[in-house]
Amino acid sequence: MEYKAKYITEDIKLSCYEDKFFKSDIMFDHHMLIWFISGETKIVQADATYLFKKGDIFLIPRNQLATIINYPKDGQPHKTVVMHLSTDRLREFYKTHKIVNTPYLSQKIYLFNNHPLLESCLASLIPYFEMKTLPENIASLKIMEAISVLRAVDKEIDNVLANFEEPGKIDLQSYMEKNFMFNLPLEKFGYLTGRSLTTFKRDFSKKFNTTPQRWLTQKRLELAHYQFIEKQKKPSDVCYEVGFENLSHFSFAFKKHFGYTPTELIEQRTSHK
Repeated sequence: MEYKAKYITEDIKLSCYEDKFFKSDIMFDHHMLIWFISGETKIVQADATYLFKKGDIFLIPRNQLATIINYPKDGQPHKTVVMHLSTDRLREFYKTHKIVNTPYLSQKIYLFNNHPLLESCLASLIPYFEMKTLPENIASLKIMEAISVLRAVDKEIDNVLANFEEPGKIDLQSYMEKNFMFNLPLEKFGYLTGRSLTTFKRDFSKKFNTTPQRWLTQKRLELAHYQFIEKQKKPSDVCYEVGFENLSHFSFAFKKHFGYTPTELIEQRTSHK
């Protein structure tokens, strides 16, 4: 896989993947504003799956779990402009922009459908990627401009951008049952449920009577089995969507657990049609 990135600052980059695909399970530490130049991205969350393509503009709120799968499309690489809207930057912005709405952290991804104001704002960044350096004050102005445009486009976006709370301690069982397919370090799961790693492991053992890794593997394999039988999906799709990192390891673990490989299961299902 060939990956290229050009940075204006650490918060603004031009990202390019030229291979077949790139997959990663991610927890977003910052809000991310993304403009698609070419290619496609599938984003799988616990409650929804999104497909983004050329021209799309969307915002992913922070502290969200997602599986990201990037593809080239129509002979063009997967290419995006990505802007991080960090908590520090947003705190600075809202010092002079008071709001009256109650902040909350949305679980959804915001799609802006090729909005001309946002597209103009993000497209104006392209010439800067060819420069070796860019004064910090100019980069800061571009981010502030993007925040202002978002507020003009969506009158409720302050409820998301102005929420600076960190995750509090929440019900561990319901959260893990909803998000087990995301292959993240246990420290991240602990943070998102409001726990230290030690407390997370202790609470997990009390709730599930097993270790997190054993439980996660079993749940992912059971979901994969369901996807094969009920959704008739391909192994290459299911593998990445349920939290495995490569197809060979997925097939090995699947056979060890069920006694047959994904291919054997699909062949058996097909023969009974």
